[in-house]
Amino acid sequence: MTAVPTAELLQDLARAGVRDVRADDLTRGIYATDASLYRVAPQVVVLPHDAAEVAAVLDVCRRTATPLTSRGAGTSCAGNAAGPGVVLDFSRHMGRVLSLDPQARTAVVQPGAVHATLQRAALPHGVRFGPDPSSHTRCTVGGMIGNNACGNRALGYGRTSDNVVGLRALLASGDELRCTTGVLGDPPTVAGAPDVVAGLREVTGQHLATIRTELGRFGRQVSGYACEHLLPERGLDVGRMLVGSEGTLAVVTEATVRLVTDPAARTLVVLGFDDIYAAGDVAPLMRELGAVASEGIDRRIVDVVRARLGDQAVPDLPDGDAWLFVEPVGDSAEEVRERALALVARVGARSHRIVDDPREAAALWRIREDGAGLAGRTPRDRPGHAGWEDAAVPPECFGAYLRDVDALLAEHDLTGLPYGHFGDGCLHVRLDFPLDRPGGTGAFRAFLLASADLVARYGGSVSGEHGDGRARSELLPRMYSPQAIDLFRGVKAAMDPTGLLNPGVLVDPDPVDAHLRVPAAQVISTRTERLAFGYAADDGDFTQAVHRCTGVGRCRAEHPAGSASVMCPSYLATREEKDSTRGRARALQEMLSPFSQIQDWRSPALHEALDLCLSCKGCASDCPTGIDMATYKAEVLHQTYRGRLRPPAHYALGWLPAWSRMAARAPRLTNALMAAPGVARVGTRAAGVDPRRSLPRFATQTFRAWFAEQEPPAGPAPHGQVVVFVDSFVEHFAPQVGQDAVAVLRAAGYEPVVTGRQVCCGLTWISTGQLDAARRILGGSVAELEPWVARGVPVVGLEPSCTAALRHDAVELLGTEAAARVAGGVLTLAELLQRTEGWAAPDLSGLEVVAQPHCHHASVLGWSPDAEVLRSSGARVTRLGGCCGLAGNFGVEQGHYEVSVAVAEQQLLPALRAAAPGAILLADGFSCRTQAADLAGREGVHLATLLAAHLPDA
Repeated sequence: MTAVPTAELLQDLARAGVRDVRADDLTRGIYATDASLYRVAPQVVVLPHDAAEVAAVLDVCRRTATPLTSRGAGTSCAGNAAGPGVVLDFSRHMGRVLSLDPQARTAVVQPGAVHATLQRAALPHGVRFGPDPSSHTRCTVGGMIGNNACGNRALGYGRTSDNVVGLRALLASGDELRCTTGVLGDPPTVAGAPDVVAGLREVTGQHLATIRTELGRFGRQVSGYACEHLLPERGLDVGRMLVGSEGTLAVVTEATVRLVTDPAARTLVVLGFDDIYAAGDVAPLMRELGAVASEGIDRRIVDVVRARLGDQAVPDLPDGDAWLFVEPVGDSAEEVRERALALVARVGARSHRIVDDPREAAALWRIREDGAGLAGRTPRDRPGHAGWEDAAVPPECFGAYLRDVDALLAEHDLTGLPYGHFGDGCLHVRLDFPLDRPGGTGAFRAFLLASADLVARYGGSVSGEHGDGRARSELLPRMYSPQAIDLFRGVKAAMDPTGLLNPGVLVDPDPVDAHLRVPAAQVISTRTERLAFGYAADDGDFTQAVHRCTGVGRCRAEHPAGSASVMCPSYLATREEKDSTRGRARALQEMLSPFSQIQDWRSPALHEALDLCLSCKGCASDCPTGIDMATYKAEVLHQTYRGRLRPPAHYALGWLPAWSRMAARAPRLTNALMAAPGVARVGTRAAGVDPRRSLPRFATQTFRAWFAEQEPPAGPAPHGQVVVFVDSFVEHFAPQVGQDAVAVLRAAGYEPVVTGRQVCCGLTWISTGQLDAARRILGGSVAELEPWVARGVPVVGLEPSCTAALRHDAVELLGTEAAARVAGGVLTLAELLQRTEGWAAPDLSGLEVVAQPHCHHASVLGWSPDAEVLRSSGARVTRLGGCCGLAGNFGVEQGHYEVSVAVAEQQLLPALRAAAPGAILLADGFSCRTQAADLAGREGVHLATLLAAHLPDA
């Protein structure tokens, strides 16, 4: 196809009444790829509002011979949702559950409806949508239909094609197909486009023997078109055949799906094995034993979780080096328990655990669900790539297949972290293809061809649920006969004769090694003067760092109330892909592509993508691939403004500790000037501060001045000394927090001390990208603290963001052993109290506490010790998730106020409105307390203040 000029295409779409059309460099760049290895930049991206707009777009594309690709959440691993011409993103405006009928057990949804949204609508009625991919918190039903997605519980509930009752879809010709399927037992029907239906009937009749012998042989045979549903004995079920066609035959505008009864009881049985092969050998037994899920992992992926998130992130696993997670269900807890015991007895695993606690089970399931992200780094600490990540074989062959896969990996010098739907014979693995090295593309292609041949020998499918896409479509002739390939061509010709829809996929495919984005990025990464990465992570390789993002899209997920997740608050506020962690990572990857219009650090498009990043570091903990966008943003700002004039806010807010020290010489005068209407209005605007923000008042006495006046202890403290890290906020704005911390530490048996000179974490310089200054400041602080740490004296941080900077940023920016030693000696107040022998929390029984963990506390430090302190105190605690929205300098800067408020409305403000009048807002972060005071008029307290107020002699 020859594309018309973009300007002409935009004019045609505007005349057709299509409202949300985008062709800017940033949008084209971030939509150029999905969760795959491929980069194909579209001309324009359309976010349709309804089926009429979809029809209008199709009409324009048909008249201008412009290709069209459908996209849901963009989590397709095989390049199914990246294409030239027009990309249709259904997730923005067409994401509603239109109706739900609990009696009929059906729901009608738009294609952009997120799986989790459908589940939230269905679960109160005791029903649910059966297929549940690991990306269920953000994947769309339309995307599931495109790929025939399955998920963890397909063993019990089947694939998407087993759960679609009806479809409304538009053909490339503009005709509408209205299909019902045979899923509910009624004969399938199809209305509209009679010539197309006749063509399908004809091509089916010509290939009956091929269909009956090669297609539909086992449950996870997803590759190619599911033409077994077109057989005469199945009533020409066009609707079920369309499921899994990856948008190459029609564009779905509405779907009716089957719902299943949510079981009354379930449990999790974890079976331990000597190795992953033994787990694969027994996995097929689970279906006959009544399990709805049989998922496998091994020690390799568990070790990644422990290394990244700590031992506490992995609940106790039974003895072994590989595990099956098996879920029996039933009508009662007793029935489920009996099934679990029978299953354990039948399998004869090396060890087992029956996990009845739903929270513990959820933590274990999360390890499995995060597999695609966790596998983004292989055992050799190299990037783990998609491309060969979901092949499937008949389940009875699975153990043998696993052994042969490992042998093939060794032959090609590749490693990965295997996991998958073992009961269904489907293996997921991401591999460290040497795509960043000379000859890497050839090695990638050679392995894919060899792997396809291995799967074919087992009678398997090169795709078990993710679809063929750009990664596997070329491999179909190695799996199917020439007659089957002719069949697929005939189906495509009948439904999309001009090849308008998703070209390069399934029929007449592009080569598997065409359009790979990582090798292209290496052309740019040789320009070391432009891409020097100032952090120690990823060996200082910025290209490798930003390509950690594999596109799994967890940053687009909603956070249920009470969730500890932080990522990604700005996306949840705007619902714009550019404001997600993934969107920002894609923009950075575009800077590394020789084909992109985003060509350097100072690109306006790049800064637009990063502008609404709150630097909350939620992605550093929540993104399973380990993306740290706050770090990348700091590096971009550093490179952009190095040796250049900076925005006013970088001087006003970035140098806040320095200005605070100056203001401390005359705090009353400074406060009076800041409160004067004219001065405040002019000053805030000149400083790049939003005038709607209140300005914090400087304390009339700093904490260190107060501390110097205190009487020394009468005798040695039972637990010795502890250094109170006096950050700028405690020192100049909230000295009461430091005073309360001293009281709590003394009551716990410590002697609080402070450093000889004021030390700083450098955070405000880091967040504004002034990294050279940050290194100097952190270097001085590390030098001041290291002698204390060397003597075994703990350092307690009170402001979470400053404490996190010592624990994380100092290590990454300095890269020295001294910084690592200091980081290991820095604790939060709760961490120190928890490990203090004999310490007991004061009695807080009867207190209602609404806890807003600072985002750096939740994502870098870990809030579990604080939760345990509160639990032991007897307080009733409601923990909030997400970010407060102020996020240090972010919410104060001009242009961010509305988003800052919208982020606060996600959890903080609704919780404060719902809380009892006497409830205490616990917020260790100065910014969190400021946000609550500004937007809700509620004063927050630090943990030190809460505990100090309830000490026995308080």
